[in-house]
Amino acid sequence: MAGPQPIADPAPVDGALPGSVLDGADERMLSVYLHVPFCRVRCGYCDFNTYTATELRGAKQSDYASEASAEVAFAGATLRASGLPERPASTVFFGGGTPTLLPAGDLIRMLDSVRTSIGLAEDAEITTEANPDSVDADYLAALADAGFTRVSFGMQSAVPHVLATLERTHDPDRVPLVVEWARHAGLQVSVDLIYGTPGESLGDWARSVDAALATNPDHLSAYSLIVEAGTKLARQIKSGSVAQPDEDLQADMYELVDAKLDAAGFSWYEVSNWSTGPESRSRHNLAYWRSQDWWGIGPGAHSHIGGVRWWNVKHPAAYAGRMSEGLSPGAGRETLSPQTRELERILLLSRTRDGILIPSLPSESRVAVAGLIADDLVHAEAALRGRVELTLRGRLLADAVVRRLTV
Repeated sequence: MAGPQPIADPAPVDGALPGSVLDGADERMLSVYLHVPFCRVRCGYCDFNTYTATELRGAKQSDYASEASAEVAFAGATLRASGLPERPASTVFFGGGTPTLLPAGDLIRMLDSVRTSIGLAEDAEITTEANPDSVDADYLAALADAGFTRVSFGMQSAVPHVLATLERTHDPDRVPLVVEWARHAGLQVSVDLIYGTPGESLGDWARSVDAALATNPDHLSAYSLIVEAGTKLARQIKSGSVAQPDEDLQADMYELVDAKLDAAGFSWYEVSNWSTGPESRSRHNLAYWRSQDWWGIGPGAHSHIGGVRWWNVKHPAAYAGRMSEGLSPGAGRETLSPQTRELERILLLSRTRDGILIPSLPSESRVAVAGLIADDLVHAEAALRGRVELTLRGRLLADAVVRRLTV
């Protein structure tokens, strides 16, 4: 289970949105995120809002598709009541937790509720996350037949001792099988990796990257291990039973994966994400980085519509209670100031390959670009074309770039 929610204003029980969300709505796309908060076991590094069977306290996995579908219907009604233009969902993403712990029919029911209550764009990207040990060929084929277009497998590593430290339970030899089944079903495939696990060598990491590339995915994500407060891993590091991740080694690992992916024909389009071409980028994640609108469904899910951000009650039982009463599951809400929205725009866009248009930056930020070029953090050629684009060194120091652009 994750830590406490942010402090903000209470969310209205009817979910009503202020008139300010209408500003510029015609220029923003709408996405839907469906959070499935169930896991078979809790990984020691994870601080997501997830629950094992013993932590549900009366909530039932078997009821979840109906509860989430009720929030989808609530979302559709609230969006219409706000006066927002009709916008079918451009992307839908099932995350977790482990969405594929639920029967395929439950995910399909939730997708159908989006289709009915909000609508789906004709070319909608529809993704689910999956653990390699939670799906088989029939499961993936059922999702594809129902309109899913993409699956993201949590591989994390190909090295058994690294998986053991992360407390991942799947057999790494199963990953090529599930990728093959997904491809046969007609789904695009993304593979997720984590680097910098305590005890993981550069050779271990190279082995994992090579194994991932051998499956011929369309997309690959590589995330550095972050030790989150309150997790089992944080406690192990504090006690000295597990070593602190080595930041210098993590930088070497990033350079290694970038070089291997570049050689294999992949291009980075966000600091932690690479694809075989523009058509295989995650359009859902791009919606986040471009500050589009999205409604998050499920316990603890976050939403953002036109500069208004809110988050749901965290526990599945509390969430189920709200949905049974026909009330908004929102726990808190905030309206972002223009200054905060600008800060977030710079923070998010600077991490992408497309970068930020220099004329769109405040004057004091534009002045900083020359220094970023001199420090090899931003490409000079891109800057001459009017765009801030990170170099490899800039990607390694992306937070420092943001600080210098937002002083």
